[in-house]
Amino acid sequence: GGPSSAGGNSEEDSQKRAAAEQKQSILSQILEPFAADRLNRIRMVNAQRAEDVENRLIMLARSGQLRQRVTEEQLKDILGAVAKQQEEQGGGSGGVGKVVVQRRKGGWDDDDL
Repeated sequence: GGPSSAGGNSEEDSQKRAAAEQKQSILSQILEPFAADRLNRIRMVNAQRAEDVENRLIMLARSGQLRQRVTEEQLKDILGAVAKQQEEQGGGSGGVGKVVVQRRKGGWDDDDL
């Protein structure tokens, strides 16, 4: 038996963990709860976009441009800016930052019976 870690450099892993914890600490200070919740939901769907938004928020905080905690509406604005920037750079999933719900037409529903 050896160490239970799955290979890799454990010092590098601990540095990444520390950086992630520091990032989360900063974000918890600058985001209102609803904004933080929205960012977490975005992370589940598009981790890269969430990370870009986090980096932009931290950059704004460090440069002193954030006067108060970021609201959900302000987060939406930043999200839109990040989505537009990714689109201009040709990155992302090719889609625009909007969610389109397409409902199936026709067919049977339980309440039709």
